[in-house]
This record gives sequence, structure tokens and C-alpha cells, in this order.
Amino acid sequence: MLTYKAAYKFLDEGVHAEVLDFPGTISFATNLQEARRLLASALVDMSETNLMQGESLPKPDPLSTDFEADLEEPIHLLLTATHRVRVVPEEDMYEAA
Repeated sequence: MLTYKAAYKFLDEGVHAEVLDFPGTISFATNLQEARRLLASALVDMSETNLMQGESLPKPDPLSTDFEADLEEPIHLLLTATHRVRVVPEEDMYEAA
């Protein structure tokens, strides 16, 4: 599990959310609960994108901060290993050859 730092700014229009130590991971919602949910989803999407492109994940920086943020808190990324299996019918294998 990697622990990054999330920051939230409360604006008139809603809540701006970003992961300070994972560039590009941002979200916006009407309330804090929704902002947390959307930011967690954005963190997963950004992580998957980095890994699929062969890039490493940014190293968490516990010292990162945004002095303009109204709230900062940890956000956790849990990585799981998996494999993808594609079953190809035998008759399709002969047609491709």
C-alpha cells in the first residue's frame, strides 16, 4: 500500500481535490464526501495509466503540502497483482494461422 497526501479546497462552487504528491491527480465535486470518492477513483486511474505505459508511480512525499488547502489527509493506494487471460476458441486459432 502506498500512502499519498490529498488536499481539499472548499470553494463557492464545490470542493477542489488533488493528490499533492501524484501530479495530475485532481477532482472536483459538490461536497467533501463526493470529492474524496472521485479523488480515490482518479488516483487508481492515474496509477493504472502510469503502469500500463511502463512508467513508475511517484514516490509518496509525506512532507508535501499546500498552504492554501483547507484540509489535508492521507489517501491510500492499494495495489493488487492480477493477470489477464484471453480464451481463444480452437477454431479461431487455425483461422489466424
